[in-house]
Amino acid sequence: MTGARRATDGRGTTGSSRQTALSARGGVASYRHTQGPPIVPPNPSRVDLHAHSSRSDGILEPLELVTAAAASGIHVLALSDHDTLAGVRELSGPGRAPLPLELLPAVEINSVASGVSGLWEGELHILGLGVDIADETFEALLEKQRGFRVARFNRIVERLHRLGFTIYDQAAELVAGSGAKSGASLGRPQIARCLVAAGYASSVDDAMKRLLAQGKPAYVAREGIGPVEAISAIRAAGGLPSLAHFADAYERADVVKELATYGLGGLEVYYRHFDAETIGSLAQVARELRLFPTGGSDYHGDTETYAEAHATLYVPANVGVDLFSLLGRRRLTIGADAAAQ
Repeated sequence: MTGARRATDGRGTTGSSRQTALSARGGVASYRHTQGPPIVPPNPSRVDLHAHSSRSDGILEPLELVTAAAASGIHVLALSDHDTLAGVRELSGPGRAPLPLELLPAVEINSVASGVSGLWEGELHILGLGVDIADETFEALLEKQRGFRVARFNRIVERLHRLGFTIYDQAAELVAGSGAKSGASLGRPQIARCLVAAGYASSVDDAMKRLLAQGKPAYVAREGIGPVEAISAIRAAGGLPSLAHFADAYERADVVKELATYGLGGLEVYYRHFDAETIGSLAQVARELRLFPTGGSDYHGDTETYAEAHATLYVPANVGVDLFSLLGRRRLTIGADAAAQ
C-alpha cells in the first residue's frame, strides 16, 4: 500500500513484500468534520482515546491536558501526539506523582497512502493505542518520522518567506520553546500559529485554508512511512492500530478491509466531529470487519477549552474497559455513573 515510493521502516530496511497498492477509487474523502445532526452524549464521557499536547500540535502541556481531562470527568485518556511518545514518557517516568486518571500510552502516525486515490492530502492517520513506550525499535521509527517533520517544517517556512510571509522569528521562538522538548514533534498547526502571531492570519483555521492546506501556496507534501508500515510497527510495539477520523470508511470499506488484512485492529467510530449518521455507519463497518471501535476528542485547544470539547464528546464507557482487556492490561473499572453509556 505504499504506492510508487516505498518508505523504510525505521530500521534501514524497506517495508514488507506483502504490501500492495490498494485499488484506486474516485472522489475526495471527507476529513474530520461531518455536517449532520450530532450525537447528544447521554452522559459525560469517561473515555477519550485521542488527544494532543504541546509535544506535538496541541497547546496544553501534557500535565495540563491530563489535569483538564480529569477535571472534566475523564477516567481514561490516551495521549496520542503525532509521531511522538514524549508526553507520555514525561507523565509516566520513574518518581512521577500519581495521575488523576488512567493514562494510556498512544501515538498518532501520519502515514503517506500514496497508492490510494481520493484521500485527504493522500494520508491515513493510524492511532497506536497501548504501545510499549520502552520499545526501542518503535521509538527509532518515530524519530525518523519526526525527522521528516522537521524537514517539512523548514521547507514550509522557507516557502512562506518567498511568498512574503516571513515568520522566522516566530518559528525560532517556537523551536526554542515547546519544539526544544525532548522528542517534540513539529507540524503545520504550529506554523499556522506562527502566522497568527505575525499578523498574517486571523486564526489557525484561516492560515490552513489560505496558505498551508493541499493546493494552497505554501503547501509541502508529507514524507514518511505508509499505513501498512505504521500498522506493523504498532503491532510489534504491543499496541492496537486504529484508523483515525476516516469519515468515508463506509463508502471506502475496501480500503479499511485491506488495511485489516495487514493487521489494522480498530476504527475510530466515536470521533467527536462526526455526526450521528456517520458514527452509525462506521459502527457497522467496525462490526462487519471485526474492528475494535475507538473514539476520542482529537483535542488540540486552539478554539476551545478541554471542558468545552468534552461537552460534545461521546465515547461509551465500555470502550475503555474492553480496550484494556484487549490489550491485556490490568482490569479497568469506570465509575457506576458511566455504566449506562
